[in-house]
Amino acid sequence: MLIAIAVLAYLLGSVPFGIVITRMFGLGDLRKIGSGNIGATNVLRTGSKPAALLTLICDVGKGAFAVLLAHTLFGAEAAETAGFAAFLGHCYPIYLGFRGGKGVATFLGTTLALVWPVGLAVCATWIVVAAIFRISSLAALVAAALSPIFAMLLGLEGFAVGLGGMALLIFLRHRPNIVRLINGTEPRIGKKP
Repeated sequence: MLIAIAVLAYLLGSVPFGIVITRMFGLGDLRKIGSGNIGATNVLRTGSKPAALLTLICDVGKGAFAVLLAHTLFGAEAAETAGFAAFLGHCYPIYLGFRGGKGVATFLGTTLALVWPVGLAVCATWIVVAAIFRISSLAALVAAALSPIFAMLLGLEGFAVGLGGMALLIFLRHRPNIVRLINGTEPRIGKKP
């Protein structure tokens, strides 16, 4: 049963909402715009805030939906499996030859649905770091890195390993961003790379 849940959640997570939404808005192929990433930050580089917001909502939503549906139908273990599978689907979508996004929004949706106090702490961290530095990738990396620590501080140690695993994958997906952060060339929020 867990394998079936994982496959279905992965397929849901693989839906590239950024590409679908930019095409619906007549903005072209997102993979040929800005950084080429399929997430909301790159959609924002098209100049369409509504398209970026809708992409963010959908990418957060697919993680949350996978978790909540699996939890409702099959319980907590299924919810954790579904959340990780949806996150993996966004990062490595079958529909795009396994070249997907960096997983931050889907990670957020999964975390909010799975363990909402940690999700709120992650959101708050992203907002504070983004407001101070105006760099989306830095905010994402700090928020993801702190997620297992938040889980432990809130007495939710059982979630720390899964959150740590997703945070590690977020760091791996952000390797080019990390290089640019070190070099001081990472673009600011709303600016073209």
